Amino acid sequence: MMKRFFALFAMVAGLASAAYAQDDLALVVPDLEPVLMTDAEIEEAQPRLSLSTGRLGQQTPSSVGLMEPTLPKPNYKFMDDMTFVGVPLFVAGIIAKSEKKAFRQDYNNSHANTRLITNFKSSVDDYTQFFGPAMTLGLKIGGVEGRSDWQRLLVSSAMSYGIMAAFVNGIKYTASEMRPDGSTRNSWPSGHTATSFVGATILHKEYGLTRSPWYSVAGYGIATATGVMRVLNNRHWVSDVLSGAGIGIVSTELAYALSDLIYKDRHLLRGDLTDRVALNRPHPSFFDVSMGVGFGSKTLDFNVVDDRLEDGPASLSLDFSTATVVQAEGAYFFSKYVGLGGRLRVRTSPVKGWNNLIHMADNDAEEAVAELKELDEYSTLMGWSTLSDMVKTKEFTIESDHLTEFSGSVGLYFNLPLGDRFALGTKLLIGRSVMQSLDIDAHVTGRTKKMDYDVVIKNGVVDETQTGINGIMDGAQDYDINWDYLEVKGNSSTSFGTGLSLTYAYKNNFCWKIYCDFDHTRKDFTLVYDPNRFIHKAMPDMVTFAELLGYDASELRYTMSKHMNQWVLGAAFSIHF
Repeated sequence: MMKRFFALFAMVAGLASAAYAQDDLALVVPDLEPVLMTDAEIEEAQPRLSLSTGRLGQQTPSSVGLMEPTLPKPNYKFMDDMTFVGVPLFVAGIIAKSEKKAFRQDYNNSHANTRLITNFKSSVDDYTQFFGPAMTLGLKIGGVEGRSDWQRLLVSSAMSYGIMAAFVNGIKYTASEMRPDGSTRNSWPSGHTATSFVGATILHKEYGLTRSPWYSVAGYGIATATGVMRVLNNRHWVSDVLSGAGIGIVSTELAYALSDLIYKDRHLLRGDLTDRVALNRPHPSFFDVSMGVGFGSKTLDFNVVDDRLEDGPASLSLDFSTATVVQAEGAYFFSKYVGLGGRLRVRTSPVKGWNNLIHMADNDAEEAVAELKELDEYSTLMGWSTLSDMVKTKEFTIESDHLTEFSGSVGLYFNLPLGDRFALGTKLLIGRSVMQSLDIDAHVTGRTKKMDYDVVIKNGVVDETQTGINGIMDGAQDYDINWDYLEVKGNSSTSFGTGLSLTYAYKNNFCWKIYCDFDHTRKDFTLVYDPNRFIHKAMPDMVTFAELLGYDASELRYTMSKHMNQWVLGAAFSIHF
């Protein structure tokens, strides 16, 4: 009896479900007609069930006919990806323009024997500015599917560069800012940096958001390095680079927003990796690249006391302008709140009014030549060789007009989530700091001289009554010497750092971060001043004579210790994994 009941129940249930689904189960045979379709149209028309989302989407058959899980069909809305991070970068560039007020450049070239040729002289930045588009096109040509098809990619890219060019050139030739090297009045903002950040943002949108965050890190890392090289090459101020970066990012975001408005969901191939945001996860590990401006200890006072200097720098003070800071930083979090990581940083601090140092060198050269000409009349009367040709040319080259600090640090990182999209961060770091020196070189050419002299020493004391110069003769050969006229360098030292950051996650794995870092280190700085090294070549007998009389013919070397407290304000592009 029970078996019959269950059989009857099953029959009724089956008939009821069939009746309920009658319309869905109806067999409809459509009229068929042959149509020629491209591969892209076939892929677009082929529905499938996404293995990753369980939703109906588009799928591309592999070369062996297997179905590969992909993201659902992308659908971008107008201004959906706008971060506006370029706006504070541009404003930061305006604020940093104050660095120029204390930088007195010899634009009129009134001292022709002075040149600025920094140690860092490279044309690499002329090529790295195109890394983003080269990478994007290379991936596209290689068949790696990105956000857009060829039509939409080319239109978005063309609008990005067009908007950027309009902004940059409109500001350049209106503001008319002089470049640091005094070559032209089109310094602010930096076109190289803007171009580089346009390419980086295109790569980020096409492949970073849809394929892997590391495409974005590569693009923004190379763009940041391009901006730093523009400063090191003495072609741009820090303010030019910051504003250029801001314009590059804003221009690309505006162009992609316009593409979303024009095309809507047409000509799109891939959506974002996922809509889930990154900051409120169990392990908020991260890696970022950033650029900022440095403040803090910016003066070195060398209170030099030395009898040999006479008209030399009895007190030499070096003031440094706003520093450029670029860094890479990352940490692995063991929990939501605590992690272990490290930071690599390059900080460059240009000298304010470096031409003051060169004027000092110029004066040394002019006074030396003038004194030699004055001695010519006396030398002629004595029947000696004239001295005016002992120095024929004397010029100075600034090999490095800034102190560059390289530092590496490790320590603890702390994270406090403020919801899904915001988080506060801090850290405690210890590391090592190494500095590249400030360097002014001298180059002197002339004709050597020989000196005939007598030095009589009795009981270890020079008998001045029997000591003197008997004559000066032409050495019959020319000399050419290069040496370090002035050098300031810092030692390697231990550094301690902390900081506070605010991170905003606008996409899964992708964040923008603003931060304020503080670092402290105690450094020993050494000043080496050697204005008369050429005498060792021009008149070696004079050096020997002076040393016999007890005079020190070596360079002046003076060391001071200073506690360096440095602040950095900056913005970072960050990926979380």
